[in-house]
Amino acid sequence: MIWTDQVNWSLLDFCIMGALLLALSVTIRLIRRSLPNRQKWVYILFVIVLFILLWAELGVGIFDSPIAGD
Repeated sequence: MIWTDQVNWSLLDFCIMGALLLALSVTIRLIRRSLPNRQKWVYILFVIVLFILLWAELGVGIFDSPIAGD
């Protein structure tokens, strides 16, 4: 990183996060267009929770999987 040496992010880390945010926004947009009001909020909440869990797993490895971060 530019400001500190305590964070060790590479260009790949920024690209992966950008891809995750893009996938999240496209998925939410598709859900909002294709489902009725009652169902859409359940699916949007599910997608957001899934995004947060994946983000945490990639960052610190809360589930200790092969894709876990350090």
